[in-house]
Amino acid sequence: MAHSDLLSCSTCALLQRVDSLPGDRVAECARCGSRLSEGPRGSLALTAALALAALILYVPANVYPIMRMHFHGAYSENTVWDGVVALADQNQWFVAIVVFLASIVIPVMKLTGLLYLVLTIRFRIGRRLRDRTRIYRFIDVIGPWAMLDVFLLAVLVALVQMGTIATVLPGPGLVAFAAVVVLTMLATASFDPRMIWQ
Repeated sequence: MAHSDLLSCSTCALLQRVDSLPGDRVAECARCGSRLSEGPRGSLALTAALALAALILYVPANVYPIMRMHFHGAYSENTVWDGVVALADQNQWFVAIVVFLASIVIPVMKLTGLLYLVLTIRFRIGRRLRDRTRIYRFIDVIGPWAMLDVFLLAVLVALVQMGTIATVLPGPGLVAFAAVVVLTMLATASFDPRMIWQ
């Protein structure tokens, strides 16, 4: 008699019994036709590599200037932190806090959380599976804030609006900054939370 497993469709959540199939065959959901997976699709090694690369690039993204500006003969360079300080000096506290959280705090929390999950799964450290699931949910919730749409939009607005009176050029930190955003997105997408419970 063939071995069978109960699988839940990741698209429509239908629970169904699936017999084991040869390696060249794929089971489809009886309701929606989506491909059924017997286990996690993510890769711990890929998630770790992407998160570690993003964490390494996080340093130059915050140390090097993201913007260089020539304004009536004056030259200035600005890092992310300089932007936060300038906003605070102008009493724009709400915007300063949003930029600080979105561009400095949240990316670090997200990356260290992912690395923690990878290490605890890989080396089977601890038994607090529900706590790990909460950490993953927290990472998932704060994910959109790490996209830095507001911050990048502000840079683009500055480039367009000041083009006639000032020359604004991207700095070396902007490349690292964009790489951190992309690598963080890829690291999160490559992690399958079902690996926590395997």
